[in-house]
Amino acid sequence: MKFEKGFLLGAATAAHQVEGNNTHNDCWAQEQMKYTSYAEPSLDAVDHYHRYEEDIRLLKEAGLNAYRFSLEWARIEPEEGVFDEKEIEHYRDVILCCKKYGVEPVVTLFHFSSPVWLIRKGGWEADSTPDDFAAYVRVVAEKLGPELGLVCTINEANMGLQIAAIAQRYRQQMMAAAARLKAGGADNQVQMGINFKTMMENQKRIAEENKEVFGTENPAVFCSARSAESDAIVMKAHEKARAVLRKLCPQVRLGLTLSLHDVQAADGCEKQAEQVWNSEFSHYVPYIKDDDFLGVQCYSRNIIGENGPLPVPEGAAVTQMGYENYPESLEHVIRRVHAEFGGDIIVTENGIATADDAERVKYLGTAIAGVQSCIRDGIPVKGYFCWSLLDNFEWQKGFAMTFGLIAVDRSTQKRFPKPSLAFLGSYAPD
Repeated sequence: MKFEKGFLLGAATAAHQVEGNNTHNDCWAQEQMKYTSYAEPSLDAVDHYHRYEEDIRLLKEAGLNAYRFSLEWARIEPEEGVFDEKEIEHYRDVILCCKKYGVEPVVTLFHFSSPVWLIRKGGWEADSTPDDFAAYVRVVAEKLGPELGLVCTINEANMGLQIAAIAQRYRQQMMAAAARLKAGGADNQVQMGINFKTMMENQKRIAEENKEVFGTENPAVFCSARSAESDAIVMKAHEKARAVLRKLCPQVRLGLTLSLHDVQAADGCEKQAEQVWNSEFSHYVPYIKDDDFLGVQCYSRNIIGENGPLPVPEGAAVTQMGYENYPESLEHVIRRVHAEFGGDIIVTENGIATADDAERVKYLGTAIAGVQSCIRDGIPVKGYFCWSLLDNFEWQKGFAMTFGLIAVDRSTQKRFPKPSLAFLGSYAPD
């Protein structure tokens, strides 16, 4: 069943994952390190920087009517207070290309990667960062404002808290492993393929390398484990960006996006599950209640036990990313968000990493049916964006994860639309 007229149906990308050669940001710097945690460097990525028109045209030819993409802060402001007019014009060209093809551009101002100079100042733990972000947003608003319509300020603003929770569980595993080693045992109880002693030795080398590149042993990049204080800094950055956009671009409709799971409680663990949902979503409501929309990003569920998320249920299908193939999660999350937020919702990311495109088609069909069920029940879902338009650079996991509706031969950068692209387009409003 097609969506009704006015519904935004599209796909999404992020600048660092697709453009290539984002040499001024922290991710690029980390990729080049000897002791990097990245599986491989991004290099030319999928060269979307030069091939964006072809990609937008393929999106439009499939029937989609919207494209969510991000501006690369480190391209626009490679040095503090120095703004690159050529790069600003590049993003103007991308926006105008969308409009040329009748595609609604949805612009994300920040999607994980930060300028190296920002990290050297203290990054996302520094009190100065909200003002630095607002200064960047002001330049974008002044230069590109008339072309902007829908804007996401910060992508997955809650990512740092999620990483902190994972890091805490990981540290608990490490401490148990260390105790076993001290007692003469092995470290094979940790559910990762690691050598504990080597990892501990490398920590010192990583810290030394970080100090050379970022001026600190523990750089506060956006996807670092985040403190409550840093979480508040991210929200302050969003609020300052909102104020700038409201003043300079009153026509813009804006929000941020959150990474959300379908949080389900194991028997007797309702309290623990509620705490997880509060950390992931509820405590942000006061910060976003004045936004025009919320970007919901959901891929799977988390079943919460007494001590946190449980392993994927035995026998359940899993994605390349290792989490459960559970497309029903999106509908559940939309309904739960609506109960607390109440405003417009745009699904800014949803999809599956799989080498089997038939599995992707099946996943999308179930997820979209859930979106349409929510709409029938009066929930104001205004758009759906599949992650991702292209097979791309999935951060530390490199190019092995295939989320895309379009495959890319990176030796030639030739594009190969998958059947899932046309399948998604079949839902587009007439």
